[in-house]
Amino acid sequence: MNILGHDPVKSSISQTISDKINQLWSQTLAASDIYPLLNDVPDLSKGHIAFGCFPLAKQFKLNPAQASQMLAQSINQESNQVVASVVAVGPYLNFFLKTSAIDELAIQEIIEGSYFKRKLLNQTPKTMIEYSQPNTHKELHVGHMRNLCLGDALVRMHRYVGFDLISSTFPGDVGTHVAKCLWYMKKFVKNSDIPTTRKGAWLGEMYSKANNLLEDQLGSEQEEKNRAELTLILKQLEHKNGEYYQLWKETRQWSIDLMQEVYQWANVKFDMWYFESDVDSESVKLVKKYFDQGLFKEDQGAIGIDLSEDGLGFCLLIKSDGNGLYATKDIELARRKFEEYKIEKNIYVVDKRQAHHFRQVFKTLEKMGFQQAKDCFHLQYDFVELPDGAMSSRKGNIIPLQSLIDQMVAHIKSNYLNKYNDEWSESEINLVANQVAQGAIKYGMNAQDTNKKIVFKMEDWLRLDGESGPYLQYSSARINALLAKIEHNDRAPLTALNDPHEVALMIHLIKFNDVLIHSTLNYKPSTLCTYLYDLAKLFNSFYANCPINKAEEHIKQARAKLARAVQITLNQGLNLLGIPAPEKM
Repeated sequence: MNILGHDPVKSSISQTISDKINQLWSQTLAASDIYPLLNDVPDLSKGHIAFGCFPLAKQFKLNPAQASQMLAQSINQESNQVVASVVAVGPYLNFFLKTSAIDELAIQEIIEGSYFKRKLLNQTPKTMIEYSQPNTHKELHVGHMRNLCLGDALVRMHRYVGFDLISSTFPGDVGTHVAKCLWYMKKFVKNSDIPTTRKGAWLGEMYSKANNLLEDQLGSEQEEKNRAELTLILKQLEHKNGEYYQLWKETRQWSIDLMQEVYQWANVKFDMWYFESDVDSESVKLVKKYFDQGLFKEDQGAIGIDLSEDGLGFCLLIKSDGNGLYATKDIELARRKFEEYKIEKNIYVVDKRQAHHFRQVFKTLEKMGFQQAKDCFHLQYDFVELPDGAMSSRKGNIIPLQSLIDQMVAHIKSNYLNKYNDEWSESEINLVANQVAQGAIKYGMNAQDTNKKIVFKMEDWLRLDGESGPYLQYSSARINALLAKIEHNDRAPLTALNDPHEVALMIHLIKFNDVLIHSTLNYKPSTLCTYLYDLAKLFNSFYANCPINKAEEHIKQARAKLARAVQITLNQGLNLLGIPAPEKM
């Protein structure tokens, strides 16, 4: 993948440096090589964009500090449409940009929308991102949202920067957890006990009760009988017949309905749904095929592959009872993805507990002669915990997602929106309350780096005055309310804006696409979150120090246009995180 020279401001500076190198030393350093070496200047009073002259030392045996001085002097001697001036700071060239150039080449394009349609990358591989792999017969909880929010943001960001992207999900609808739930329902639940609403969430309670009962009976005479019954259930599911299979079909749909309800609320859509049951029997056949070819080994009735030489131990693929495991299914699923969609890269968004599992799967695929094994990538992330520790569906100490949404919406209504009861309709209040709840969850889940644990605190995530989704949403709505009161011209020139707060805002705005490239290629939506938070802070500082309504007309129009560019960029960034931008708050 190549980063294109998408930014005309940086492209112009790169060409200027390239031309001067050729003019001063009769040496060639292409503008395309200079472009990716341009950096931010932390202190905007010392420059807006910097170029370190170190490549000149390496390639042309020039002293970087002397080269910087000579380049600065030469550039300053000629007029430039983009560069106001350039200062040599040791080995660095620090460029000050003309406001007219920032306006014409970036801000105006932001206003018109063309800025967000630039081609940013070249030669991007056709990619599938698999995320959100919830289990049926368990309740979705707040911990599931990190995967969902992270995966959705990555899908949106990849598409924005130019990837041909397919999104997929892989719910676990077979396995021991399902057998436990069905076993408990058949033995201990009457039809009259089954609720008429939120059945999917109720199944999670049944699974927790089943698991606790089975654990209590470990070591008793009942243990062996329980194990035999669970094996029978799994066999019925594999062969698609029997009373447990019929119960599975009915209850599975309850779980799928719950997933669909959550995805609809979160505005998440998948191009492809895979289910473990779709690959269950075929994955066992695939393993047996390679066993017959001598690749896999049998040990006490179980089949697997010895990966000890690769430091990965023994990868079990078929248990002694004939049932496959997660690794078995992932091997068959990988084959299907590459064959059916002709993808060139396969990204799995799964928490870090599965790191060993995926290393085994990818290595097994490699030994099976599956050339695309090298194109499979496990994007791991750390867990979501409550302030008092980890969550567990098994133990039942979770925050159910539907309950969490209900709590958040109620909190937002009572703390923020109740003052609008006489002005807004009930549907407007419900809409904004749910939008703010989405903002709180999605920003909170993505603002933390993937390798760091998240401690969920609802009150902190809902704050309007801190680093949170609602703060960004409120900043956007605030600009919307401000502009609604002003007759503004979206083509007003910005040349009169030179206050440090105005300059800082303009320089930050033109970084948006670079931030998106970095965030996407490094799988870090947290970088985009930080950018948006800084943008909102810079705007609020600008608004406090640079009055709009009271300014002279040409200044007023320029500042209003700048505010509009901020709102458009903020909303674009929020959308890439899957966060709605309420028109009013």
